[in-house]
Amino acid sequence: MSDKAVITCALTGVLTDPVQHSVPVTPAEMAREAKAAFDAGAAIMHVHFRQQAPGKGHLPSWDPELAAAVMQAIRDACPGVILNETTGTLGPDISGPLACLRAVKPEIAACNAGSLNYLKVKADNTWAWPPMLFDNAVEKVQDYLDVMKQVETIPEFECFDVGIVRCVGMYRQIGMYSGPLEYNFVMGVASGMPADPELLPILLKLKAPDAHWQVTAIGRAEIWPLHQRCADLGGHLRSGLEDTFYLGDGTKVTSNGQLVEALAACARKAGREIATPAEARKIFGTKH
Repeated sequence: MSDKAVITCALTGVLTDPVQHSVPVTPAEMAREAKAAFDAGAAIMHVHFRQQAPGKGHLPSWDPELAAAVMQAIRDACPGVILNETTGTLGPDISGPLACLRAVKPEIAACNAGSLNYLKVKADNTWAWPPMLFDNAVEKVQDYLDVMKQVETIPEFECFDVGIVRCVGMYRQIGMYSGPLEYNFVMGVASGMPADPELLPILLKLKAPDAHWQVTAIGRAEIWPLHQRCADLGGHLRSGLEDTFYLGDGTKVTSNGQLVEALAACARKAGREIATPAEARKIFGTKH
């Protein structure tokens, strides 16, 4: 168990429409929200990039110049912060995410460790969106790992289901990756692992013993017992406007800072202190 809890803030996500919800899009908005999260105790910012044209802020961007501008704005607003870059994309063409990795050279980057049928059913028993495959074949994972090694970025292995957790150990076993391991258990996606605190002990038995881990909890007020269980078991903590808009009492938040404050309260309730960015760098062993 890590005595210090590292908090990651997922600032904006890939799907949320800024017309419907107040999520940051521009470099200035991203920096403002990062500062609120940083001041509340977040040492790491997980960052997605959005298109900047009017009316396009709900769409992802893989423009390396924009990525560099967003990340620099966050660095300027949050001295010493650790940057965690998204890489998730559908289909075999990952040239955009790889270009952004090379442009930014973040300390950490998401590496989606396996494929998932990304599904959700509405109350009227129809699909919430057309069924899609979030494809992360082994060859795709290897391409990400190769570039992350080149730019000295630590992969954070995103695991949406139990079998994907087991895959990460196989990647190390056959030599696809040999550095420090970080698992991110993504829980609450309708077609993936449920946001159930009772699942955590099973996941901890399946991960590599020496690996760091955290939970991404997707949902509303019901996810907060999972965050608390994560803190109790020694995991690191993550939330942000990508993952939820709600506190445990059902209050809808207006800023990432409120979510980070709630995560910090979970850690302190578990008897743990919040890691500074410098302490988080030592915990994860980042090279820059």
